[in-house]
Amino acid sequence: MRRPDDDVLDTTSLGRFVRRLAAERGLRFDDYDALWRWSVDDVEGFWAAVWDHFGVRGGYDTVLGSREMPGARWFPGARLNYAEHMFGLPEDTDRVAVIARSQTRDPVELTFGELADRVARARAGLRALGVGDGDRVVGYLPNIPEALVAFLACASLGAVWASCAPEFGARSVVDRFAQIEPTVLLAVSGYTYGAKSIDKSDDVATIRAGLATVRRVVEVPYGPRPLPDALTWEELLAGHEPLAFEPVPFDHPLYVLFSSGTTGLPKAIVHGHGGILLEHLKSAALQLDIGPGDTFLWFTTTAWTMWNILVSGLLRRATVVMVDGDFLHPDLLAQWRVAAETGATLLGTSPAYLMACRKAGVDPTAELDLSRLRMLGVTGSPLPPEGFDWLDGLLGRRVLVNSMSGGTDVCSGFVAGNVWLPVYRGELSGPCLGVDVTAFDPDGNEVVGQLGELVIRQPMPSMPVRFWNDPGDQRYRSSYFETYPGVWRHGDWVTMSEHRSFVISGRSDATLNRGGVRLGTAEFYSVVEDLPEVADSLVVHLEDAAGGGPGRLLLFVALRGGAELDDALKGRIAGALRRELSPRHVPDEIVVVPAVPRTLTGKKLETPIKRILRGTPPTEVISPDAVSDFSAVTAFARLAAP
Repeated sequence: MRRPDDDVLDTTSLGRFVRRLAAERGLRFDDYDALWRWSVDDVEGFWAAVWDHFGVRGGYDTVLGSREMPGARWFPGARLNYAEHMFGLPEDTDRVAVIARSQTRDPVELTFGELADRVARARAGLRALGVGDGDRVVGYLPNIPEALVAFLACASLGAVWASCAPEFGARSVVDRFAQIEPTVLLAVSGYTYGAKSIDKSDDVATIRAGLATVRRVVEVPYGPRPLPDALTWEELLAGHEPLAFEPVPFDHPLYVLFSSGTTGLPKAIVHGHGGILLEHLKSAALQLDIGPGDTFLWFTTTAWTMWNILVSGLLRRATVVMVDGDFLHPDLLAQWRVAAETGATLLGTSPAYLMACRKAGVDPTAELDLSRLRMLGVTGSPLPPEGFDWLDGLLGRRVLVNSMSGGTDVCSGFVAGNVWLPVYRGELSGPCLGVDVTAFDPDGNEVVGQLGELVIRQPMPSMPVRFWNDPGDQRYRSSYFETYPGVWRHGDWVTMSEHRSFVISGRSDATLNRGGVRLGTAEFYSVVEDLPEVADSLVVHLEDAAGGGPGRLLLFVALRGGAELDDALKGRIAGALRRELSPRHVPDEIVVVPAVPRTLTGKKLETPIKRILRGTPPTEVISPDAVSDFSAVTAFARLAAP
C-alpha cells in the first residue's frame, strides 16, 4: 500500500476544493472517506459546491427537483452550454489547448484562441447547412482536432453530436448513426495505421447510402482520396461569425454514446450538457488532479467514452493530446514515447498495454524523459497486482497509479484513485465523489469482503438523460433498474473491502458459478496471461443442462509465436491457477485458439462466446462489424460444431 503525502492537499485541486468548503461552508474533513460520505449524504450540497467552485455560468432554481431513479431532475431552471466553458478567459488565448500526433500527417498544435476561431468558423458553416438546436451531426472521424472542433461547434448551437472511429465497418456505423437520424455527416476517406494506408472511401459511400436523413457530407482531409459530392472542411470553415453559445436546459442532449452492440442493436445513450459539464469538472479536477499547465494524454479513439473525458480536460485549461494511429507502432515504447515528447503530466492507457510492457521487459525510464509525468491513469479492465508491483519499481512514489472503472453509461468513473487516497495493490482505491457506490448481494443487501453486484444507490448528474428512441424508457429501465428497483445495477462483479476499496472481477453476466461458488473472470486472466507463452485468454463456464452439476470450465488461450500447448504448458497453467487462486479455478479443458475475440474498444466477448459454444450461430449473437476480428469469433463456432 502506498499512502498519500502529508501535504498533498497543499498543492492539489482537491486540496483547494476542500479548503473552500471549510472557508465558505464550515465543512472540515479528516480524510477522503469523510469527504466522500458527505458528498453522498448531502448530494444537493455537494453538487451545488461543485457548481460554485468551478464557476459554472448560469443560475438554477434548485439542485435536485426529483431524486427518483431513473428520472432524477437535476438543476431545473438552469440554462447553460457545455462548450462555453471550454475556452477560458482572454489570458488563456495563447495557451496551447491541443497537441495532435498522427501517423497520417505532421503534428498539429492549436492554442485556445486558434481553437475558438476554428469552432466559430465551423459553427457558421454548420448553421449555413441548416443545423440548429436539436439537430444531429455525426462524425466518422479519427481522434484529430477536426473532430473536437466539429463537436464543440455542434454543442455551441445546441445540436447533438455522435462519433464513430473509422476502423468501424460500415454496417456497425449505420447501426449506430441511423438510430438518431443525423442531417450532416463528417468523414475521412481513410487513415494510416502504423505503416499501412487504410482506404475507407467505400465504407463512407455505404454509410452515406444507409443514412437516409443525411443532407450533406463534409470531407475532413485525411485519407488517400477525395470523397465525391462532399463539402470540403475548408469550405465549411470559410465563413466567420462571432463565437456564441446557445443557452440550453441542463438535460438538453449534448452527445450520444453507443454501447458495444455485441448482444443486439447498440444502445444510443443520450448525455446532457449540464450533467457532463459538472461530472467532467469534478472528475478532471478532483479525481485526476488536472489543471492549468497540465498536459493530458489518453490513448483512445472517438468511439470510446475516454475520448469525451479527454477533450473535457479543456474545461480545466489543460493541454489535451490527441493521438491517432497504431498505439503500438513502431514498438512497445510507442505510448511512453508520446508521453515523453509531449511532456504529459497524466498518461492514460490500458492494463493490457502495461502488462505487455512488463512481460517484454520494457523500461521506458532508461531512455525517455518522463520527469513531468505525475499520474498514470489505467482503465478498460482490471490492472493485476503484478502490474502495480512493476509500475512501483519503474516509476516509484513520484507517479500515482490511478486504476479506475466506470462506463459509457455515465461517461465517467464510479471507483478510482485520487491524491488523497492510498494506492492498494491490485485494487481500485475508492469511490468517486458524489457516487454512492457499493456492492449488493442478490437480495439487495450491502456486502463487504465478498463478491457482489456493483450498484449506485443515488442519482448522478451524468446518468443518461434517456436512450434515443426508447418509448417509455423501457430499454433504459431494463438495462439498469430491473434487478434492484430504484437502484442502478451496472453489471460489474466486485468485492468491496472494509476500507471501501474495490476489486472488479469481471462482468456479472459472465461470472462463473462452479459448485455454487461464484468466480470472477478477471482473476483468471491475471494469472494465465502472466505466463510468457500466453498472449491472451478467455474463460467460459458451461453449466450442466439439467442443473446442479459442476458443468465444464473451459479456458481458451492464444499463444505467442513458437509456443505449443503441450502437457507441460497445460500443467504450468493448471498449477498457477491452483496455486494463485484455488483448485476450483483449474479448468476442465484448455484449448488453443488463434485469437481472443474483442469488441472494437477492446473488451473480451465472454457472454457472446458462451452462447456460441451452446450452439447459437455467431451472426445471431454478434454483428461482424462490432468486433475487431470476426474470424476469431468463427473459430469458436467451429469448436461448438457437433
